[in-house]
Order: sequence, then structure tokens, then C-alpha cells
Amino acid sequence: MTESAVQVGIEFKLGADLNPSVLLVENESHLHGGPATESHYRITVVSDCFVPMSRVQRHQHAYKLLADELAGGVHALALHLYTASEWQDRNETSPPSPDCRGGSKSES
Repeated sequence: MTESAVQVGIEFKLGADLNPSVLLVENESHLHGGPATESHYRITVVSDCFVPMSRVQRHQHAYKLLADELAGGVHALALHLYTASEWQDRNETSPPSPDCRGGSKSES
């Protein structure tokens, strides 16, 4: 699957600001219900910029960087944000995304 302009933009913004040693941006829109093709992303970032930040601060920082994407067509981000030592402690893996339940609450 080729990268979309949205995915490239996410990679550029996170890469420029966080100088990551690992940056994985995966479009998981095909795993979710509905016609959207660029709406759900799973993002793994390993950066020493996160050392002084709490988990909440890391997420807030990422959401701020990607505010334009979230205001546009991006509906959901699964953020996995680690320092280098946390990444090593996790055996250089991030958890998989949960299965999508599909549909919406308004559907029976």
C-alpha cells in the first residue's frame, strides 16, 4: 500500500519536531467500518524528546502537532510514544490495535 499525502504529512511533522529514532505511521483505516480511507492511524514514535514528559504530556504534544489533521479527515490516532529506554524495555514493540467493532452506535 502506498503512503498517502496525509500519512506523509504526519511523518514529516512528527519527524521534524521529535527527531525520532523510530517513527512508524500505519494507516489502519481499512480495519474500520465505513468508507473512510485516511481516517485511522497507528503511530509509534521513539524519541528522547519524551524523557522529561509524562505520558499525558506526550499525547498532548502529539495532538498539538497533528491538530490540522485531526481537524480534517483524521478521526483516530493510536499513539505509542516511548523514550529509547522504554522502547528497549518493551523489546522494541508496540501493542497491536484492538479489533474494530464496526458500524456506529446508531446502527442496530
